Amino acid sequence: MDPEQFLGVFKGMGAGMLIVWLAIMVFMIVSWWIVFKKAGQPGWAILIPIYNFLVILRVAGKPWWWVFSILLMIIPIAGPILFLVVWILMCIGISKNFGQGAGFTVGLVLLSIVFVPILAFGDYKWSG
Repeated sequence: MDPEQFLGVFKGMGAGMLIVWLAIMVFMIVSWWIVFKKAGQPGWAILIPIYNFLVILRVAGKPWWWVFSILLMIIPIAGPILFLVVWILMCIGISKNFGQGAGFTVGLVLLSIVFVPILAFGDYKWSG
């Protein structure tokens, strides 16, 4: 196989992966949009960076000032770990507000790509 063919294979794989990634992103945006609507929030908020995090905090029942936890990401090593703790606490709040337990929280933390659409397209009601 000559180098031109070799690079062509990788270019094709890259385009395919890009299409798959875009499809997943659109699906997640639609899922979060529906979750926001179920919680009485504007669905379009998922499209606005930082504001979408603030709305997720509202859905989780957490205080607005937790939005500053985004800044934890600039702290080397410890920042992402601390942000993970914040994300876990937010998932606990989302699960509770939708009437779910610890198992669903674990699913939201580890497999958001599966559990957010379950919240969106299932018969779950937000009890805030």
